[in-house]
Amino acid sequence: MDSTVKGTSSSPNHSLEAEALKLDLLVEGAINGSFDAFDKIMVHYKERMYGVIYNMTLNHSDAADLTQETFVKAFQSISKFKRKSSFFTWLYRIGVNLTLTFLKRKRNRKFFSFEQFFGGSLNEGQKGQLASNEINSAKSTMLNELHEKLNEALSRLSDKHRTIVILYEIDGLSHKEISHIMKCTEGTVRSRLHYAKIQLQSMLSEYLC
Repeated sequence: MDSTVKGTSSSPNHSLEAEALKLDLLVEGAINGSFDAFDKIMVHYKERMYGVIYNMTLNHSDAADLTQETFVKAFQSISKFKRKSSFFTWLYRIGVNLTLTFLKRKRNRKFFSFEQFFGGSLNEGQKGQLASNEINSAKSTMLNELHEKLNEALSRLSDKHRTIVILYEIDGLSHKEISHIMKCTEGTVRSRLHYAKIQLQSMLSEYLC
């Protein structure tokens, strides 16, 4: 009979569960008024939250200020967190709403990468220029023009449609996550995203195949 005791190793799933439990305990501590617990939560999520807000404002200073404001507001209202969604989804909603309010007030518009959305739909001549490793004035001029046109097109979308495009295409969130953040159904997310893309493609038709 083999009496050898086989060693065990921590599985990725076990590590994720341990991390989730740790965060749950920190959230519970923050709800009970622990500044130290909330500080650790902020350290854990700050970079990700900053990335979300920067993708909406494309301004480092504004993103830093809004990220800080998000955590201040989250700490002030953490007792209202009812665990109906993940903590980050709840935090995400605070950050997105603050940023939407900021954008409406300042009338800021994001400067997106044209290639990220429509790189696969550019005409052959444009694809060739963008694929070239040579940095020249013609390529630079073309990129600037494409970016300006996309920025202009996005500015003509409603803030809700534009935000869904950002959350889905830039931040890679699922329809379900976006529905929690935007407080609407997944069907509404899909329809708004579909509508936004149709509108963008229509406004940028001269640049697409």
